Amino acid sequence: MVAEANYGGRVTDDKDRRLIKIILKGFYNPEAIDDSFKYSESGVYYCPTDGPFESYKEFIKELPLNEKPEVFGMHDNA
Repeated sequence: MVAEANYGGRVTDDKDRRLIKIILKGFYNPEAIDDSFKYSESGVYYCPTDGPFESYKEFIKELPLNEKPEVFGMHDNA
């Protein structure tokens, strides 16, 4: 459902919709709830463990300011 709607509107191009579905498979899957799951090969992107609000803010501050294409499962040349 998330892939069908984008920023409150519909994704109208069938190829864009297909691409969004493929990208989101890496984020919405049963393995993602495992503490050892990483969203990228480098291990930079992962879901932080439960904790106080401040721990989430610190986690976000540690993320790269300019993300690489790996956050979307793409090669560095993308």
